[in-house]
Amino acid sequence: MADVLANDRGTRHSLFPTGSEMQDSSLSSGVATPRTPNPQYRPAKSVPYELREHCLIYFEEGLYWQALNLLCSLTVAGGSTPSIKPAFVPPPHHLALISTLSVHPALTTRAKTTEMLEAANLATKYLGIVNRIVGPMNANVHEAFFFLGPGTASRRGVISRRTTGGNVSPDKEEFEIIDIELANISSLWARAEDFWHVVGWGFNCSVVHKKRWERWRMWLEYMVGVLEDDWWMRSSREQGDSLIVRYLNPEDRGNIGEKRIIRAIFADGSPRSLAEFKEVWSNETKERKTNNNAEVTKKIPVKINIEEGDYGDYMQSSEDELEDDVPAESVKDSHVNSDSTTAYTDGSLLLGGSAALQLRLRLTALLIQVAKELPDRFISYANLFDIYITHIRPLPLPTFSLFLSPPYLRFLQLGEQSDLVQYIASSFISSSAPRMNFDDIDQQVLEKCVLPWSANTTSIDDNAKLGACVETLLRLFNNVAGLNWTHTLHSYALMGIQAREGNATHRRKRKGEAGSGVGTENNRAWLEASGKRILGVLQMAKESRQVSHRF
Repeated sequence: MADVLANDRGTRHSLFPTGSEMQDSSLSSGVATPRTPNPQYRPAKSVPYELREHCLIYFEEGLYWQALNLLCSLTVAGGSTPSIKPAFVPPPHHLALISTLSVHPALTTRAKTTEMLEAANLATKYLGIVNRIVGPMNANVHEAFFFLGPGTASRRGVISRRTTGGNVSPDKEEFEIIDIELANISSLWARAEDFWHVVGWGFNCSVVHKKRWERWRMWLEYMVGVLEDDWWMRSSREQGDSLIVRYLNPEDRGNIGEKRIIRAIFADGSPRSLAEFKEVWSNETKERKTNNNAEVTKKIPVKINIEEGDYGDYMQSSEDELEDDVPAESVKDSHVNSDSTTAYTDGSLLLGGSAALQLRLRLTALLIQVAKELPDRFISYANLFDIYITHIRPLPLPTFSLFLSPPYLRFLQLGEQSDLVQYIASSFISSSAPRMNFDDIDQQVLEKCVLPWSANTTSIDDNAKLGACVETLLRLFNNVAGLNWTHTLHSYALMGIQAREGNATHRRKRKGEAGSGVGTENNRAWLEASGKRILGVLQMAKESRQVSHRF
Protein backbone atom coordinates (compact mmCIF):
# COMPACT_ATOMS: atom_id res chain seq x y z
CA MET A 1 0.00 0.00 0.00
CA ALA A 2 2.82 2.39 0.80
CA ASP A 3 4.33 1.80 -2.63
CA VAL A 4 1.08 2.79 -4.31
CA LEU A 5 0.96 6.12 -2.54
CA ALA A 6 4.70 6.69 -2.73
CA ASN A 7 4.64 6.32 -6.50
CA ASP A 8 2.00 9.04 -6.70
CA ARG A 9 3.92 11.65 -4.72
CA GLY A 10 5.18 13.52 -7.77
CA THR A 11 3.74 16.71 -9.17
CA ARG A 12 0.25 17.09 -7.79
CA HIS A 13 -2.62 17.43 -10.23
CA SER A 14 -5.25 16.63 -7.66
CA LEU A 15 -8.53 18.44 -7.51
CA PHE A 16 -7.74 19.01 -3.82
CA PRO A 17 -5.02 21.72 -3.49
CA THR A 18 -2.40 21.69 -0.79
CA GLY A 19 0.06 24.11 0.79
CA SER A 20 0.26 27.51 -0.88
CA GLU A 21 -2.34 26.41 -3.45
CA MET A 22 -4.83 26.10 -0.64
CA GLN A 23 -4.06 29.51 0.78
CA ASP A 24 -4.83 31.20 -2.55
CA SER A 25 -7.72 29.05 -3.71
CA SER A 26 -11.31 30.13 -3.38
CA LEU A 27 -12.14 26.45 -3.22
CA SER A 28 -10.93 26.43 0.38
CA SER A 29 -13.82 28.64 1.47
CA GLY A 30 -15.54 27.10 4.46
CA VAL A 31 -12.71 24.63 5.07
CA ALA A 32 -10.16 25.09 7.82
CA THR A 33 -6.78 26.34 6.66
CA PRO A 34 -3.52 25.81 8.55
CA ARG A 35 -3.40 27.74 11.80
CA THR A 36 -2.05 31.22 11.06
CA PRO A 37 0.19 32.65 13.79
CA ASN A 38 -0.36 36.22 14.95
CA PRO A 39 1.50 38.44 12.42
CA GLN A 40 1.79 41.19 15.04
CA TYR A 41 3.82 39.33 17.64
CA ARG A 42 5.59 41.75 19.93
CA PRO A 43 9.32 41.35 20.55
CA ALA A 44 10.21 39.88 23.92
CA LYS A 45 12.53 41.37 26.50
CA SER A 46 13.74 40.09 29.83
CA VAL A 47 11.91 40.90 33.02
CA PRO A 48 14.13 43.30 35.03
CA TYR A 49 16.29 41.69 37.68
CA GLU A 50 14.46 43.21 40.66
CA LEU A 51 11.08 42.05 39.37
CA ARG A 52 12.46 38.59 38.64
CA GLU A 53 13.58 38.45 42.25
CA HIS A 54 10.06 39.33 43.36
CA CYS A 55 8.69 36.48 41.23
CA LEU A 56 11.30 34.06 42.57
CA ILE A 57 10.39 34.90 46.14
CA TYR A 58 6.69 34.48 45.41
CA PHE A 59 7.28 31.13 43.72
CA GLU A 60 9.54 29.85 46.48
CA GLU A 61 7.09 30.94 49.18
CA GLY A 62 4.25 29.11 47.45
CA LEU A 63 2.56 32.40 46.53
CA TYR A 64 1.98 31.26 42.96
CA TRP A 65 -1.02 33.46 42.25
CA GLN A 66 0.89 36.58 43.28
CA ALA A 67 3.84 35.68 41.04
CA LEU A 68 1.56 34.98 38.08
CA ASN A 69 -0.47 38.13 38.61
CA LEU A 70 2.72 40.20 38.56
CA LEU A 71 3.90 38.50 35.36
CA CYS A 72 0.52 39.01 33.69
CA SER A 73 0.70 42.73 34.41
CA LEU A 74 4.22 42.95 33.04
CA THR A 75 3.57 41.01 29.84
CA VAL A 76 0.37 42.75 28.75
CA ALA A 77 1.68 46.25 29.56
CA GLY A 78 2.13 48.45 26.50
CA GLY A 79 -0.15 46.41 24.27
CA SER A 80 -2.60 49.27 23.70
CA THR A 81 -0.07 51.70 22.24
CA PRO A 82 -0.09 52.35 18.45
CA SER A 83 3.53 51.26 18.06
CA ILE A 84 4.62 47.69 18.72
CA LYS A 85 6.62 47.69 21.93
CA PRO A 86 8.58 44.77 23.40
CA ALA A 87 6.74 42.70 26.01
CA PHE A 88 8.30 41.48 29.23
CA VAL A 89 8.61 37.69 29.25
CA PRO A 90 10.05 35.60 32.11
CA PRO A 91 13.02 33.28 31.53
CA PRO A 92 12.43 29.75 30.19
CA HIS A 93 12.65 27.99 33.55
CA HIS A 94 9.86 30.25 34.84
CA LEU A 95 7.66 29.25 31.90
CA ALA A 96 8.49 25.60 32.57
CA LEU A 97 7.34 25.96 36.19
CA ILE A 98 4.18 27.82 35.13
CA SER A 99 3.35 24.98 32.76
CA THR A 100 3.70 22.50 35.66
CA LEU A 101 1.53 24.68 37.91
CA SER A 102 -1.27 24.64 35.33
CA VAL A 103 -1.72 20.87 35.54
CA HIS A 104 -0.10 19.51 38.73
CA PRO A 105 -2.64 17.65 40.90
CA ALA A 106 -1.55 19.57 44.02
CA LEU A 107 -3.00 22.73 42.50
CA THR A 108 -5.89 21.19 40.58
CA THR A 109 -7.71 17.97 41.47
CA ARG A 110 -6.05 17.82 44.91
CA ALA A 111 -5.91 21.55 45.67
CA LYS A 112 -6.25 22.27 49.38
CA THR A 113 -7.26 25.90 48.91
CA THR A 114 -9.20 27.89 46.36
CA GLU A 115 -6.11 30.08 46.00
CA MET A 116 -4.12 27.10 44.73
CA LEU A 117 -6.82 26.26 42.21
CA GLU A 118 -6.97 29.90 41.11
CA ALA A 119 -3.20 29.86 40.65
CA ALA A 120 -3.47 26.84 38.33
CA ASN A 121 -6.16 28.61 36.31
CA LEU A 122 -4.10 31.78 36.12
CA ALA A 123 -1.05 29.74 35.02
CA THR A 124 -3.08 28.34 32.12
CA LYS A 125 -4.27 31.83 31.23
CA TYR A 126 -0.79 33.31 31.39
CA LEU A 127 0.70 30.68 29.09
CA GLY A 128 -1.95 31.59 26.53
CA ILE A 129 -1.20 35.30 26.95
CA VAL A 130 2.50 34.77 26.27
CA ASN A 131 1.85 32.69 23.17
CA ARG A 132 -0.67 35.19 21.83
CA ILE A 133 1.43 38.30 22.47
CA VAL A 134 5.01 37.26 21.67
CA GLY A 135 4.65 33.83 20.07
CA PRO A 136 6.59 30.62 20.73
CA MET A 137 9.88 31.69 19.15
CA ASN A 138 10.15 35.02 20.99
CA ALA A 139 9.15 33.30 24.25
CA ASN A 140 11.97 30.76 23.75
CA VAL A 141 9.68 27.80 24.38
CA HIS A 142 12.35 25.50 22.92
CA GLU A 143 14.39 26.11 26.03
CA ALA A 144 11.41 26.14 28.38
CA PHE A 145 9.59 23.05 27.16
CA PHE A 146 12.18 20.33 26.87
CA PHE A 147 11.84 17.06 28.74
CA LEU A 148 14.56 16.17 31.20
CA GLY A 149 13.41 12.60 31.74
CA PRO A 150 12.38 10.89 35.00
CA GLY A 151 14.78 11.34 37.90
CA THR A 152 16.46 14.51 36.64
CA ALA A 153 16.56 17.08 39.41
CA SER A 154 17.18 20.39 37.63
CA ARG A 155 17.24 22.03 34.24
CA ARG A 156 20.51 22.23 32.34
CA GLY A 157 22.35 25.56 32.40
CA VAL A 158 20.64 26.56 35.65
CA ILE A 159 22.39 26.68 39.01
CA SER A 160 21.47 28.20 42.32
CA ARG A 161 22.05 31.91 42.56
CA ARG A 162 22.71 31.35 46.24
CA THR A 163 25.91 29.42 45.51
CA THR A 164 27.44 31.99 43.18
CA GLY A 165 27.63 34.96 45.48
CA GLY A 166 28.27 38.34 43.94
CA ASN A 167 29.76 36.90 40.76
CA VAL A 168 26.37 36.52 39.12
CA SER A 169 25.29 39.30 36.80
CA PRO A 170 21.70 40.48 37.37
CA ASP A 171 21.15 40.05 33.65
CA LYS A 172 22.08 36.36 33.61
CA GLU A 173 18.65 34.75 33.81
CA GLU A 174 20.01 31.25 33.27
CA PHE A 175 21.74 31.29 36.66
CA GLU A 176 18.54 31.75 38.66
CA ILE A 177 17.18 28.45 39.88
CA ILE A 178 13.77 28.25 41.54
CA ASP A 179 14.36 26.18 44.65
CA ILE A 180 11.12 24.25 44.91
CA GLU A 181 10.33 20.68 43.93
CA LEU A 182 7.69 21.73 41.42
CA ALA A 183 10.39 23.52 39.43
CA ASN A 184 12.80 20.61 39.59
CA ILE A 185 12.37 16.93 40.39
CA SER A 186 8.55 17.13 40.61
CA SER A 187 8.09 19.22 37.50
CA LEU A 188 6.16 17.96 34.52
CA TRP A 189 9.36 18.11 32.46
CA ALA A 190 11.25 15.86 34.88
CA ARG A 191 8.42 13.42 35.57
CA ALA A 192 7.34 12.65 31.99
CA GLU A 193 9.48 10.57 29.64
CA ASP A 194 8.75 12.85 26.69
CA PHE A 195 5.96 14.79 25.03
CA TRP A 196 4.29 11.65 23.69
CA HIS A 197 4.12 10.14 27.16
CA VAL A 198 2.07 13.17 28.21
CA VAL A 199 -0.08 12.99 25.06
CA GLY A 200 -0.84 9.30 25.64
CA TRP A 201 -1.60 9.77 29.33
CA GLY A 202 -3.76 12.83 28.64
CA PHE A 203 -5.84 10.95 26.08
CA ASN A 204 -6.13 7.97 28.44
CA CYS A 205 -7.58 10.40 30.97
CA SER A 206 -10.06 11.68 28.37
CA VAL A 207 -11.64 8.22 28.38
CA VAL A 208 -11.29 6.91 31.93
CA HIS A 209 -10.28 9.79 34.24
CA LYS A 210 -12.54 12.67 33.33
CA LYS A 211 -11.56 15.03 36.15
CA ARG A 212 -7.88 14.80 35.30
CA TRP A 213 -8.81 15.24 31.65
CA GLU A 214 -10.27 18.65 32.46
CA ARG A 215 -6.74 19.84 33.26
CA TRP A 216 -4.84 17.84 30.65
CA ARG A 217 -7.25 19.05 27.96
CA MET A 218 -6.33 22.69 28.65
CA TRP A 219 -2.63 21.85 28.73
CA LEU A 220 -2.80 19.90 25.48
CA GLU A 221 -4.84 22.60 23.74
CA TYR A 222 -2.18 25.11 24.71
CA MET A 223 0.75 22.90 23.70
CA VAL A 224 -0.76 21.86 20.37
CA GLY A 225 -1.40 25.54 19.63
CA VAL A 226 2.25 26.31 20.42
CA LEU A 227 3.44 23.49 18.14
CA GLU A 228 1.19 24.69 15.32
CA ASP A 229 2.26 28.33 15.65
CA ASP A 230 5.93 27.38 15.89
CA TRP A 231 5.69 25.23 12.74
CA TRP A 232 3.71 27.60 10.53
CA MET A 233 5.63 30.75 11.40
CA ARG A 234 8.90 29.20 10.21
CA SER A 235 10.16 29.17 6.64
CA SER A 236 10.70 25.79 5.01
CA ARG A 237 14.42 26.09 5.75
CA GLU A 238 13.74 26.61 9.47
CA GLN A 239 11.11 23.93 10.01
CA GLY A 240 13.75 21.37 10.90
CA ASP A 241 14.37 23.40 14.06
CA SER A 242 10.70 23.44 15.07
CA LEU A 243 9.51 22.14 18.42
CA ILE A 244 7.40 19.37 16.87
CA VAL A 245 10.46 18.01 15.05
CA ARG A 246 12.40 18.14 18.29
CA TYR A 247 9.68 16.10 20.00
CA LEU A 248 9.63 13.60 17.13
CA ASN A 249 13.38 13.10 17.16
CA PRO A 250 15.01 14.41 20.36
CA GLU A 251 18.74 15.06 20.07
CA ASP A 252 19.67 13.25 23.25
CA ARG A 253 17.77 9.99 22.61
CA GLY A 254 17.54 9.53 18.85
CA ASN A 255 14.37 8.33 17.19
CA ILE A 256 11.68 7.51 19.75
CA GLY A 257 9.53 5.35 17.48
CA GLU A 258 6.88 6.43 15.00
CA LYS A 259 4.48 3.69 16.04
CA ARG A 260 4.67 4.71 19.70
CA ILE A 261 3.93 8.33 18.73
CA ILE A 262 0.77 7.33 16.89
CA ARG A 263 -0.24 4.93 19.68
CA ALA A 264 -0.08 7.97 21.97
CA ILE A 265 -2.40 9.91 19.66
CA PHE A 266 -4.87 6.99 19.69
CA ALA A 267 -4.54 6.22 23.43
CA ASP A 268 -8.00 5.07 24.51
CA GLY A 269 -7.85 4.07 28.16
CA SER A 270 -7.54 0.36 27.35
CA PRO A 271 -5.36 -1.77 29.69
CA ARG A 272 -2.63 -1.90 27.04
CA SER A 273 -2.70 1.86 26.56
CA LEU A 274 -2.70 2.56 30.30
CA ALA A 275 0.28 0.22 30.72
CA GLU A 276 2.25 2.06 28.05
CA PHE A 277 1.27 5.64 28.91
CA LYS A 278 1.18 5.79 32.68
CA GLU A 279 0.33 8.64 35.01
CA VAL A 280 2.87 11.44 35.15
CA TRP A 281 2.74 11.90 38.95
CA SER A 282 2.23 9.17 41.55
CA ASN A 283 -1.40 8.77 42.63
CA GLU A 284 -2.28 11.48 40.12
CA THR A 285 -5.89 10.34 39.72
CA LYS A 286 -6.61 10.38 43.44
CA GLU A 287 -8.73 13.33 44.55
CA ARG A 288 -9.08 15.17 47.81
CA LYS A 289 -12.00 14.04 49.93
CA THR A 290 -14.56 16.72 50.66
CA ASN A 291 -17.25 16.84 53.32
CA ASN A 292 -20.75 17.05 51.87
CA ASN A 293 -19.31 18.24 48.56
CA ALA A 294 -18.06 21.42 50.26
CA GLU A 295 -15.87 23.82 48.32
CA VAL A 296 -12.13 23.67 48.78
CA THR A 297 -11.35 25.94 51.70
CA LYS A 298 -9.52 29.21 51.20
CA LYS A 299 -6.58 29.67 53.50
CA ILE A 300 -3.24 31.40 53.51
CA PRO A 301 -0.57 29.04 52.13
CA VAL A 302 1.96 27.78 54.64
CA LYS A 303 5.37 29.38 54.11
CA ILE A 304 8.25 27.12 53.32
CA ASN A 305 11.82 27.09 54.56
CA ILE A 306 14.12 26.22 51.68
CA GLU A 307 17.27 26.13 53.81
CA GLU A 308 15.81 23.47 56.10
CA GLY A 309 14.10 21.53 53.31
CA ASP A 310 10.62 22.38 54.59
CA TYR A 311 8.25 22.71 51.63
CA GLY A 312 5.11 23.14 53.67
CA ASP A 313 2.08 20.93 53.05
CA TYR A 314 1.50 21.49 49.36
CA MET A 315 3.30 18.38 48.20
CA GLN A 316 2.03 16.21 51.07
CA SER A 317 -1.30 14.48 51.32
CA SER A 318 -2.05 11.68 53.72
CA GLU A 319 -3.83 8.63 52.36
CA ASP A 320 -6.97 9.28 54.41
CA GLU A 321 -7.34 12.68 52.72
CA LEU A 322 -7.46 11.17 49.24
CA GLU A 323 -9.91 9.05 47.32
CA ASP A 324 -9.67 7.35 43.97
CA ASP A 325 -10.96 9.05 40.87
CA VAL A 326 -13.68 6.61 39.84
CA PRO A 327 -13.59 6.27 36.04
CA ALA A 328 -16.68 7.39 34.17
CA GLU A 329 -16.89 3.84 32.91
CA SER A 330 -14.57 0.92 33.35
CA VAL A 331 -11.93 0.27 30.73
CA LYS A 332 -13.51 -3.07 29.99
CA ASP A 333 -16.94 -1.57 29.48
CA SER A 334 -15.58 1.21 27.28
CA HIS A 335 -14.38 -1.37 24.74
CA VAL A 336 -16.59 -4.42 25.00
CA ASN A 337 -19.80 -2.43 25.16
CA SER A 338 -18.95 -0.06 22.35
CA ASP A 339 -22.22 -1.01 20.63
CA SER A 340 -24.30 0.57 23.37
CA THR A 341 -26.89 3.20 22.49
CA THR A 342 -24.72 5.94 23.95
CA ALA A 343 -21.67 4.89 21.94
CA TYR A 344 -23.70 4.85 18.76
CA THR A 345 -25.21 8.23 19.51
CA ASP A 346 -21.82 9.91 19.95
CA GLY A 347 -18.92 8.09 18.33
CA SER A 348 -16.42 10.51 19.87
CA LEU A 349 -16.97 9.05 23.36
CA LEU A 350 -14.74 6.04 22.71
CA LEU A 351 -11.86 8.43 22.05
CA GLY A 352 -12.64 10.78 24.92
CA GLY A 353 -15.23 13.10 23.42
CA SER A 354 -15.25 15.82 20.81
CA ALA A 355 -12.45 17.95 22.33
CA ALA A 356 -10.11 14.94 22.54
CA LEU A 357 -10.92 13.89 18.97
CA GLN A 358 -10.17 17.37 17.67
CA LEU A 359 -6.82 17.41 19.45
CA ARG A 360 -5.96 13.97 18.03
CA LEU A 361 -6.66 15.28 14.52
CA ARG A 362 -4.68 18.49 15.07
CA LEU A 363 -1.68 16.39 16.09
CA THR A 364 -2.30 14.18 13.06
CA ALA A 365 -2.24 17.25 10.83
CA LEU A 366 1.13 18.28 12.29
CA LEU A 367 2.62 14.83 11.76
CA ILE A 368 1.42 14.86 8.15
CA GLN A 369 3.15 18.21 7.59
CA VAL A 370 6.44 16.90 8.98
CA ALA A 371 6.17 13.70 6.94
CA LYS A 372 5.60 15.72 3.77
CA GLU A 373 8.24 18.38 4.34
CA LEU A 374 10.91 16.54 6.36
CA PRO A 375 10.57 12.79 5.80
CA ASP A 376 14.25 12.29 6.64
CA ARG A 377 13.57 13.67 10.13
CA PHE A 378 10.47 11.53 10.66
CA ILE A 379 8.95 9.08 8.15
CA SER A 380 7.50 9.35 4.67
CA TYR A 381 3.96 10.48 3.95
CA ALA A 382 3.05 6.99 2.69
CA ASN A 383 4.57 5.18 5.66
CA LEU A 384 2.78 7.50 8.06
CA PHE A 385 -0.54 6.57 6.46
CA ASP A 386 0.41 2.89 6.71
CA ILE A 387 0.69 3.24 10.50
CA TYR A 388 -2.45 5.35 10.77
CA ILE A 389 -4.52 2.82 8.88
CA THR A 390 -3.78 0.15 11.51
CA HIS A 391 -5.41 2.40 14.12
CA ILE A 392 -8.30 3.83 12.09
CA ARG A 393 -9.58 0.64 10.43
CA PRO A 394 -10.45 -1.20 13.70
CA LEU A 395 -12.36 1.75 15.20
CA PRO A 396 -16.03 1.02 15.94
CA LEU A 397 -18.30 2.27 13.18
CA PRO A 398 -19.57 5.44 14.90
CA THR A 399 -16.04 6.52 15.82
CA PHE A 400 -14.65 5.59 12.41
CA SER A 401 -17.36 7.58 10.63
CA LEU A 402 -16.84 10.60 12.86
CA PHE A 403 -13.06 10.51 12.50
CA LEU A 404 -13.39 10.65 8.71
CA SER A 405 -16.22 13.16 8.58
CA PRO A 406 -15.53 16.61 7.01
CA PRO A 407 -16.14 18.54 10.27
CA TYR A 408 -13.21 16.71 11.89
CA LEU A 409 -11.06 16.29 8.78
CA ARG A 410 -11.06 20.09 8.42
CA PHE A 411 -7.90 20.20 10.51
CA LEU A 412 -6.08 18.65 7.56
CA GLN A 413 -5.41 20.46 4.29
CA LEU A 414 -7.76 19.56 1.45
CA GLY A 415 -5.32 17.35 -0.42
CA GLU A 416 -4.46 15.51 2.80
CA GLN A 417 -8.14 14.92 3.57
CA SER A 418 -8.63 13.39 0.14
CA ASP A 419 -5.47 11.27 0.35
CA LEU A 420 -6.29 9.89 3.79
CA VAL A 421 -9.85 8.92 2.89
CA GLN A 422 -8.79 7.42 -0.45
CA TYR A 423 -6.03 5.49 1.28
CA ILE A 424 -8.40 4.01 3.83
CA ALA A 425 -11.05 3.29 1.20
CA SER A 426 -8.47 1.39 -0.87
CA SER A 427 -7.84 -0.93 2.10
CA PHE A 428 -11.54 -1.89 2.18
CA ILE A 429 -12.58 -1.89 -1.46
CA SER A 430 -13.04 -5.02 -3.57
CA SER A 431 -9.96 -6.32 -5.34
CA SER A 432 -11.95 -6.15 -8.58
CA ALA A 433 -12.09 -2.35 -8.43
CA PRO A 434 -9.64 -0.46 -10.69
CA ARG A 435 -6.76 1.04 -8.76
CA MET A 436 -7.07 4.74 -7.96
CA ASN A 437 -4.37 7.26 -8.77
CA PHE A 438 -4.25 9.37 -5.65
CA ASP A 439 -3.19 12.53 -7.44
CA ASP A 440 -5.63 12.44 -10.33
CA ILE A 441 -9.02 11.84 -8.80
CA ASP A 442 -11.92 13.37 -10.70
CA GLN A 443 -15.59 12.55 -11.12
CA GLN A 444 -14.88 9.88 -13.71
CA VAL A 445 -12.42 8.17 -11.35
CA LEU A 446 -15.02 8.31 -8.57
CA GLU A 447 -17.60 6.71 -10.87
CA LYS A 448 -15.38 3.85 -11.98
CA CYS A 449 -13.02 3.23 -9.07
CA VAL A 450 -15.05 4.11 -5.95
CA LEU A 451 -18.82 4.45 -6.24
CA PRO A 452 -20.01 1.05 -7.55
CA TRP A 453 -17.94 -1.27 -5.39
CA SER A 454 -18.50 -3.27 -2.22
CA ALA A 455 -15.89 -4.15 0.38
CA ASN A 456 -13.41 -6.99 -0.07
CA THR A 457 -15.11 -8.95 2.74
CA THR A 458 -18.70 -9.84 3.64
CA SER A 459 -18.42 -8.01 6.97
CA ILE A 460 -21.19 -5.49 7.69
CA ASP A 461 -18.60 -3.33 9.45
CA ASP A 462 -16.25 -3.23 6.46
CA ASN A 463 -18.99 -2.47 3.96
CA ALA A 464 -20.40 0.27 6.19
CA LYS A 465 -16.93 1.78 6.64
CA LEU A 466 -16.36 1.74 2.89
CA GLY A 467 -19.74 3.47 2.55
CA ALA A 468 -18.56 6.15 4.98
CA CYS A 469 -15.40 6.69 2.91
CA VAL A 470 -17.45 6.98 -0.31
CA GLU A 471 -19.74 9.52 1.34
CA THR A 472 -16.83 11.63 2.59
CA LEU A 473 -15.10 11.62 -0.80
CA LEU A 474 -18.32 12.73 -2.49
CA ARG A 475 -18.79 15.52 0.06
CA LEU A 476 -15.20 16.71 -0.34
CA PHE A 477 -15.50 16.63 -4.14
CA ASN A 478 -18.83 18.43 -4.08
CA ASN A 479 -17.57 21.12 -1.67
CA VAL A 480 -14.43 21.79 -3.70
CA ALA A 481 -15.44 21.51 -7.33
CA GLY A 482 -19.10 20.64 -7.33
CA LEU A 483 -20.39 17.27 -8.51
CA ASN A 484 -21.85 17.31 -11.99
CA TRP A 485 -25.03 15.31 -11.47
CA THR A 486 -25.74 12.88 -14.28
CA HIS A 487 -27.82 9.73 -14.64
CA THR A 488 -24.51 7.83 -14.92
CA LEU A 489 -23.25 9.23 -11.60
CA HIS A 490 -26.53 8.35 -9.90
CA SER A 491 -26.53 4.84 -11.39
CA TYR A 492 -22.99 4.09 -10.20
CA ALA A 493 -23.80 5.37 -6.70
CA LEU A 494 -26.96 3.25 -6.51
CA MET A 495 -25.04 0.23 -7.79
CA GLY A 496 -22.48 0.60 -5.00
CA ILE A 497 -25.11 1.02 -2.29
CA GLN A 498 -26.85 -2.17 -3.42
CA ALA A 499 -23.54 -4.02 -3.76
CA ARG A 500 -22.44 -3.15 -0.22
CA GLU A 501 -25.79 -3.97 1.35
CA GLY A 502 -25.99 -7.24 -0.58
CA ASN A 503 -22.41 -8.20 0.25
CA ALA A 504 -22.75 -7.52 3.99
CA THR A 505 -23.88 -10.80 5.49
CA HIS A 506 -22.23 -10.97 8.90
CA ARG A 507 -20.72 -8.79 11.58
CA ARG A 508 -17.14 -9.23 12.74
CA LYS A 509 -17.12 -9.47 16.53
CA ARG A 510 -14.28 -8.01 18.53
CA LYS A 511 -12.25 -10.21 20.84
CA GLY A 512 -14.09 -11.08 24.05
CA GLU A 513 -17.42 -9.78 22.82
CA ALA A 514 -20.48 -11.78 23.78
CA GLY A 515 -23.51 -11.87 21.52
CA SER A 516 -24.01 -9.94 18.32
CA GLY A 517 -27.70 -9.11 17.99
CA VAL A 518 -27.69 -5.47 19.00
CA GLY A 519 -24.34 -4.80 17.35
CA THR A 520 -25.45 -6.39 14.08
CA GLU A 521 -28.63 -4.32 14.02
CA ASN A 522 -26.71 -1.12 14.76
CA ASN A 523 -24.08 -1.77 12.12
CA ARG A 524 -26.70 -2.72 9.55
CA ALA A 525 -28.46 0.57 10.35
CA TRP A 526 -25.19 2.45 9.79
CA LEU A 527 -24.69 0.73 6.46
CA GLU A 528 -28.19 1.63 5.29
CA ALA A 529 -27.83 5.20 6.58
CA SER A 530 -24.58 5.68 4.64
CA GLY A 531 -26.43 4.77 1.45
CA LYS A 532 -29.15 7.31 2.17
CA ARG A 533 -26.57 10.02 2.88
CA ILE A 534 -24.75 9.25 -0.38
CA LEU A 535 -28.00 9.71 -2.27
CA GLY A 536 -28.56 12.91 -0.28
CA VAL A 537 -25.23 14.33 -1.48
CA LEU A 538 -26.18 13.51 -5.07
CA GLN A 539 -29.58 15.11 -4.60
CA MET A 540 -27.90 18.33 -3.46
CA ALA A 541 -25.68 18.22 -6.54
CA LYS A 542 -28.72 17.69 -8.75
CA GLU A 543 -30.59 20.62 -7.21
CA SER A 544 -27.53 22.85 -7.58
CA ARG A 545 -27.32 21.93 -11.25
CA GLN A 546 -30.98 22.73 -11.77
CA VAL A 547 -30.57 26.13 -10.10
CA SER A 548 -27.48 26.97 -12.17
CA HIS A 549 -29.32 26.05 -15.38
CA ARG A 550 -32.07 28.55 -14.56
CA PHE A 551 -29.55 31.36 -14.81
